[in-house]
Amino acid sequence: MVTVEEFQKIDIRVGKIIDVQDFPEAKKPSYKLKIDFGELGIKHSSAQITKLYKKEDLIGKQIIAVVNFPPKKIANFVSEVLVLGVDDNNGNVVLLTPEREAKIGARMY
Repeated sequence: MVTVEEFQKIDIRVGKIIDVQDFPEAKKPSYKLKIDFGELGIKHSSAQITKLYKKEDLIGKQIIAVVNFPPKKIANFVSEVLVLGVDDNNGNVVLLTPEREAKIGARMY
């Protein structure tokens, strides 16, 4: 079991996708995302969301991400945050998003 204190160490924030690029070097189909987290700045992430999301539909979309995990190198790219999603029962990732527009950089609590 995880304690509340342990869970609170995870910094989960609202971000806004501002750029999406193809990531052909990734082993699994992915996009390179550039995400604005307000006062935390612009962060990059790799996301395996190509089956359900078109690049143009992601621009301006708010997402939920963990911002305090160590960066992870994926091929020639450094992913700085973990964008959160869930399985749609078909092996596709459905992004977690705020239920309504939220402040960019707002922390989940």
